[in-house]
Amino acid sequence: MRKTVQTVLVCFVAVGFCTAQNAERIFEEAAKAYEQSNGIAVSFTMNIQSERQGISESFEGTIQMKGDKFVLITPDTRTWYDGKTQWTYVIPTDEVNLTTPTGDDLQFVNPMLLLRTYKTGFNLVYIGESTAETGRMAYDVQLTAKGNSDIEKMDVQIEKTTSLPVRMTVFMKNGMRNFIRISKMQTGVNQPDSFFTFNPADYPDVVEIDLR
Repeated sequence: MRKTVQTVLVCFVAVGFCTAQNAERIFEEAAKAYEQSNGIAVSFTMNIQSERQGISESFEGTIQMKGDKFVLITPDTRTWYDGKTQWTYVIPTDEVNLTTPTGDDLQFVNPMLLLRTYKTGFNLVYIGESTAETGRMAYDVQLTAKGNSDIEKMDVQIEKTTSLPVRMTVFMKNGMRNFIRISKMQTGVNQPDSFFTFNPADYPDVVEIDLR
C-alpha cells in the first residue's frame, strides 16, 4: 500500500513537472517570436466583466508594440508608453494623464507585455490544446501571479503556427475579468521610437495632468 501511494505521488510530481516544463517551453517560443517580430500591430476585441461592480462592456481596439513600448487605441482613450512614461489621452474630457506605471498597471493595460515579464511575474501551467477561432491548433497555458499582485491569473491561448497569443483572459483579484480576442496580427511593423511618445503638437487644446 505504501509503495502504491509513493508511486502515485511520484506520478503526480512528474506530471506537474512536465506540464510546467511544457508551459515554459511554449512561452519561451512565444517570447522569441515576439522579440523577432520587428514590431507588431494587433486588432482586438475586449470584453470587461465584473458581477461585483455591475460592469459589462465590449469594445474594439488596436495596439502597436515594439519591445516594451506600445500605442493603444480604444474608442475613448489613446495610450502611449515609451518604456518609462505613459500618456493616456481621455477623449471625452480632452485630458492627457502622465504616469509612471507599475508592472501590474502595464499588464492590465497591455497584457501582451507578459511575453517579456512572465518569467519573473508568474507561475506557468500547461493546460492542453484547443482550436483557435482561426481554425488553427493552439496551446492553452494558465499563468498564476506571484507575490502581491492585483492580477490573480491569466489564461492564454497561443497559436502553434505563429507562437503568438490569439486569446487572453485576465482575472483580477477584485473580481474583474478581461476577455481579449485578437482578430488580426501583423508582424514587421517597425515604428520609430518617437511613435510611442505623446506629441503635444498633435493635440494643441488638451490639458496635460502630470500624475508622476
